[in-house]
Amino acid sequence: MTDLPTRSYAAFLFDMDGTILTSIASAERSWTAWAITHGLDVAAFLPTIHGVQSVETIRRLNLPGVDPVAEAAAITAAEMLDVADVTPIPGADVFLAALPAARWAIVTSAPRELAKVRLAAAGIPLPPLLISAEDAANGKPAPDCFLLAAERLGVAPADCLVFEDAPAGIAAAEAAGCAVMVVTATHGHAIETKHSTIDGYVGIAATAAADRLTLCRM
Repeated sequence: MTDLPTRSYAAFLFDMDGTILTSIASAERSWTAWAITHGLDVAAFLPTIHGVQSVETIRRLNLPGVDPVAEAAAITAAEMLDVADVTPIPGADVFLAALPAARWAIVTSAPRELAKVRLAAAGIPLPPLLISAEDAANGKPAPDCFLLAAERLGVAPADCLVFEDAPAGIAAAEAAGCAVMVVTATHGHAIETKHSTIDGYVGIAATAAADRLTLCRM
């Protein structure tokens, strides 16, 4: 964990998977089964699935005879049935519950129905604003989703702090002009980043005053 930013923000924007909950095992089980079916090198392929829309992951492979939309839908259906070990990042549920309702949003590359299932499995209530894969024309690393979240909250992107864990999401937040906090809870190794980092939400809180949010240690 690095030093927390000292400035205040109008809103906090949270990625979902790897940032407020962990679904890595669930996702990798579904994607492993799919990769084996298509003759892919599983070890080389799995690192490419995180932080981006499923349809884009499949589209990049350019597999002959494969319909990325249909395949992504099938993988999503499998993931929705496999959430028994989806859990919140330490302290995330308490941290989120204390935020003012109009000052935060979840911005995820997951389809809306999968997001709902994973949030429920992790014991995290649906937020007032959920931006999912269906809502933005271009997925991460494009900035569209974070720009849309800021617009719907009625704040400037530059006045938002984005909590992210994956390179694609970090790049999207940077492109949107947002400040970034990198969550390292699910990282298997140290990450090189110019941004502040936290390994979870235990021991931190957000103070709210005059429609501003400021991170602090408890």
